[in-house]
Order: sequence, then structure tokens, then C-alpha cells
Amino acid sequence: MAQNSKVLRKKYLSRPPVEPMRLRPGMSVEDLVDVYRRAGAFNGGRLAEGCDLFGRMIDSGATIALTVTGAMAPAGVGGAIQAMIEAGFVDLVISTGANLYHDLHFALKLPVVQGHFHVDDKELYQAGIERIYDVFITEDSLLDTDAFVREALEKAPKALRARISTPRLHHYLGQLVNQQAPLPEKSWVATAARYDVPVFTSSPGDSSIGMNVAAMKLRGGETTIDPDLDVLQSTAIVYDAKVNGVVILGGGSPKNFYLQTQPTLWQILDLNRGGHEYVLQISTDSPQWGGLSGATPSEAISWGKVQANMMKNHVVVYSDTTIAAPLVFAYALATRKKRKPKRLFKRLPDMYETLRKAHVKKHPGSDALPEMRDSGKAKSVGPGRALPRR
Repeated sequence: MAQNSKVLRKKYLSRPPVEPMRLRPGMSVEDLVDVYRRAGAFNGGRLAEGCDLFGRMIDSGATIALTVTGAMAPAGVGGAIQAMIEAGFVDLVISTGANLYHDLHFALKLPVVQGHFHVDDKELYQAGIERIYDVFITEDSLLDTDAFVREALEKAPKALRARISTPRLHHYLGQLVNQQAPLPEKSWVATAARYDVPVFTSSPGDSSIGMNVAAMKLRGGETTIDPDLDVLQSTAIVYDAKVNGVVILGGGSPKNFYLQTQPTLWQILDLNRGGHEYVLQISTDSPQWGGLSGATPSEAISWGKVQANMMKNHVVVYSDTTIAAPLVFAYALATRKKRKPKRLFKRLPDMYETLRKAHVKKHPGSDALPEMRDSGKAKSVGPGRALPRR
């Protein structure tokens, strides 16, 4: 064997050996992840790497974002998100509006039941039942949730009858759920409000919450979602943090909305942070189709979204989120101590102002960013009140 071949052989075979999976009764989540780690093959191995990465992310003190796509709330994943917020392992969330809307059903004690994908959808339509693959939601659940959102908007305090960000709206809805809903403990939107975790929606008009906000305009409603505020507030959070990390569930618009904060800083505002340090993605999408959902963290390096020198902190687990995310989150709860909540929602005005001043300092004489009109300061709602570029 040539000398060069021996060197290469030693290089590649010096990695840990694949160990047969030894299973036993009573195994903990930690034990199971260790089995995956020792086998180290395919997406079992990536799952173990993802668990280790999330642990390092937590240990680093990073400001951790969670992006959520797919029907995760109807599938019950909201409870796992609650656990991460309560443990201080998630500091901000970017979600599709549908996940926030369907989360409200649980708190309002409205039916979300286990169904089946092999069913006659014409019969469901006749029965007034909507299907999300194998989950059934009644038409009445949707209408009652709409009524809750509309009433909240009708009786919103003056501060919300203006141009506001989505975190401001969702914080208000979460407050109302905590104070008025029969089962607030089942809502992760309510948990986010209690822990001052800002919840962004990158496409606010693309959900029933956004539809209700829009419909209120026909009744003289004054609440208007300003996506520009969302872009600047999310960017301000990233600019403020010493270290940034993200757990991406699925992909879609929430994924890009978070990752684009870095190009916003270097490309638009001339405040280069060099990219995010930690990226854990759980997805069933693959990269070769060219879609953003399947794009890998390494591809994001070329856009300045992710730091090139942190490749060990980039992991993609190709798996159904309902399978992998609970395992990753449970492993974190078992192996890490709780962190003190960062309560970023309360700090949004200050972070925004810091970003504005930094940009103006780079460009003297330019007051490019307006004053922060969405204060983000949460006034409690009394018990008697109802409710880019890739």
C-alpha cells in the first residue's frame, strides 16, 4: 500500500467505530440518544449530533431563536415549545400564523382530535370537520377562535389601535389567553407572553389571525400590522446578542425571516456581524431541489447568514419534526439546567434604538430608521376586558 494511501486510511478510520444498538428496558432519553451517538449512522447519528449541538447552544449563552413551520400546533408540538420557553432555552420565536391560531384552540377548550388520513373528506365536509392530515378540527372551533380574536381586537387598548409589530399583537393575545381562557396552560402563545418571549410571524396576512385583523378594517378597525417593524425588531435582537443560535423546525418563510437578519445587518445597514454561530435544522426537505426549506447551513454561508468558521455548530437532521424535535428538546431538559429568561419582548424598544443609533453613526446625517412607535411595553389587560431576499 502506498504511503499516501496509508495516511489517508489512518485519517478516515481514526473516527469512532459503529456500535450495534444495544436496547434495554427502562431506557431514558439520554440513554437512547447515546445509542444513536455510538451507532453514529444516518439520521440517528445526526439526531445525536443535533442534541449535542443544542446543548452547546444553550451552554454558550446564545440568544436562541426557534422557527416553526408545518402544522405543529395541531400535532401537539406546542407543548414541547412551551417546555423550551419555560426552561429558558428559547428566547424568540418566528412562526407561521397558522400555528399561533391553532394553538388558541387548546386554550379555548375547543376540539382538536386524533383523526386519520384514510377517510372520506366529503363526509367530513358534511359534518363540519376540517382535516389536517390525521388531525380533525371542527368548523365551530375555527369560528369560535375567530370570535375570540375579533373581540380582542375590538376591545384592544389604544396602544394597539395603531401600526404595531406582530410580537406586540401576539403578546396581547397571549395576555388575554392567560387571563380569560379556560385552559391557558395548554397554549404556548400564552406561555410566550408570560415569559416575554417575542413571537414573530413573517407573513402576518397568511393566517386566520391576519385575516381577522384585515377584516376589522371593514368595521373601522385601526390595528395594522407593520412588517417593517418586524424586520427591524428581529434584526435588533440579533445585533444585540453576543452569540446567536437557531433551531429550525421545517423551513419556509420563518426560516428565512430569521436567517435574513444577518444580511440585513451587513448588506443593508452596514453593521456586519459575520453570520449566526449555531444552526440546527430539522427538516424533511432536501437541498437539490433548490428550495429555501431544504437549503443547508453551509449554503447559507455564501449569503453571509451563517459563520463559515463554525461548521461544527451546523447540523441538519432529516426527519419529521414531530419525531425529532421532542427528542432533542427532552434531551436538553434532561442534560441542561434552566436558563434565566432573557425577556426580550420588554427590551425591544431599547434594542431597536441601539440599532438605529449604530446605523446613523455609520452614516452621519442620515436618520434612516424612524422612531420606535411600537413600544412593546405590555400593559396588563384587566380581568373584566375581553378580548426579501433569500
